[in-house]
Amino acid sequence: MQPVDFTTLTAACSEIRTGWLPSRLEQVYQRDRYTIAIALRTLKTRGWLEISWHPQGARIHIGSPPPRSPDTFTFSQQLVHQLGGLALVEIQAIAPWERVIDLQFARRPGESALYHLYVEIMGKFSNVILTDANNQIITVAHQVGQQKSSVRTLLTGQSYETPPNQTAAIPSLNESQERWQERVSLVPGAIKRQLLKTYRGLSPVLLELMAQAAGLDSEANTDTLKPEDWLFLFQRWQEWLEALESDNFYPAWTKTGYTVLPWGAVEPVKTIQEILNRYYTDQLNLQIFSQLRHQLTQKLNNILEKLRLKGKTFSDRLQQSDNADEYRQKADLLMAYLQEWQPGMQKITLADFETGKPIAIALAPDKNAVQNAQSFYKQNQKLKRARTAVEPLLAEVKAEIDYLEQVEAAISQIDNYQTPEDLEALEEIREELVQQKYLDDPEYRSRSTLEIDGSTNFYRYRSPSGFEVLIGRNNRQNDQLTWRVAGDYDLWFHAQEIPGSHLLLRLTPGAFAEEADLQYAANLAAYYSRARQSDQVPIVYTQPKHLYKPKGAKPGIVIYKQERILWGQPRLVRELGVRS
Repeated sequence: MQPVDFTTLTAACSEIRTGWLPSRLEQVYQRDRYTIAIALRTLKTRGWLEISWHPQGARIHIGSPPPRSPDTFTFSQQLVHQLGGLALVEIQAIAPWERVIDLQFARRPGESALYHLYVEIMGKFSNVILTDANNQIITVAHQVGQQKSSVRTLLTGQSYETPPNQTAAIPSLNESQERWQERVSLVPGAIKRQLLKTYRGLSPVLLELMAQAAGLDSEANTDTLKPEDWLFLFQRWQEWLEALESDNFYPAWTKTGYTVLPWGAVEPVKTIQEILNRYYTDQLNLQIFSQLRHQLTQKLNNILEKLRLKGKTFSDRLQQSDNADEYRQKADLLMAYLQEWQPGMQKITLADFETGKPIAIALAPDKNAVQNAQSFYKQNQKLKRARTAVEPLLAEVKAEIDYLEQVEAAISQIDNYQTPEDLEALEEIREELVQQKYLDDPEYRSRSTLEIDGSTNFYRYRSPSGFEVLIGRNNRQNDQLTWRVAGDYDLWFHAQEIPGSHLLLRLTPGAFAEEADLQYAANLAAYYSRARQSDQVPIVYTQPKHLYKPKGAKPGIVIYKQERILWGQPRLVRELGVRS
């Protein structure tokens, strides 16, 4: 992940000053353990200033509104308690070439600051600290005691101390090329490494782009550079310093990330705020998505493995109980032919009542015929009782396996992160598993139950005739789609006896679905099922009024009647590369 360097931070703060000073603080919301969003209102607009001290994605920019779920973090509550209703009157660096920003809050513009919010963008040491006018720390996002750092502590009640001063040289437009070149080439080495060691305010990404713009390899040794190479590189160096001095930046996407300078630009973006918001939202969501998907997949695999083993044990017991009648038959034969028994016999062969065929019966030699028969009768009753006890247990295990395979199929459909909706769908699955007692994660409460139950984050398509097609991404959305969204005229689709998504073909009153519409919906239902890799998948469809949910059934479970069957072809969806 590309870190926010001094140049990006300077560019972002320049834009924020232009558009958001002065502004009134209305609300503070903490998105997660590393990120807060501050609601600011100016005379013209309202927006959210996002501040993060994430070890890999520390940043400050205008971001997206936070979700409507409750905020349970104390840091944000302390901030809104102290800063609520005050005006953000100044945003400035604490010192030249430092990545520490001082956000100053006062009662109104022009008055002295009552509070300072220091935002330290320093990689894994990033932090956010609130102090009063005398720089006494009121609260800090990440407390740093003596055990964590012997250089600088950050604790409530202490005086705020700025980070240690940097020792590298300060870049200057007034510095000559000769002096600059002398500093950089004093000790031979790769040009990127030597610049990083010699001057402040640089980052590996910036130097990589700078070297490319000069037509050089950033790993080229300083001893191998020609005079014209030094000249081209120095010109790019000065372009960088001029952009910082004039606040003239050029936000754009590069092949591997983003830039705020013209070098390496592939696609320009209107504002730096937009590019930072999109880049870090996607990058951090991708991290969370990958971790969460792996966690859910592993957990489900473990649970299903245990359930299948339990189911096999129950099936074996039922198979044994199928022999119950044999024990009764042997007992009846013994009682009918008592005269055939001799003391000490270990086996007796008797003719079957109906077929007359000989049946060999193993006996306990220390028991007489009646006692052996009683043992067979007892075994018969024991196996019958076992069937009565095991059958409902096996049915319960099978239902649980069916449900979890449905969840597993939903996760398999969300295979890659492409949009924030993909992460939201996974989080809904995790919340569902927490509520169904398959996961124990008391710290996870990112979204209220009301919000999840009301999710409409479906896959969306259009049939050949233009009818809307909605597909659930998980069991929660399947229930929402089937029991709340579906109308009387719609058609409901699902893979027959195969875990998969619920699909709704939405029809207006009087509208008629053509054969192509039905086949299109069937293909999608097959694609969003566990049988995605099959050539043909049986798909049932019916009207929503013929759907029923068993009492106490888990999310996503449904019973259907008066269904019709189509053969869906997921291959056609794969070939078209369809994705909502």
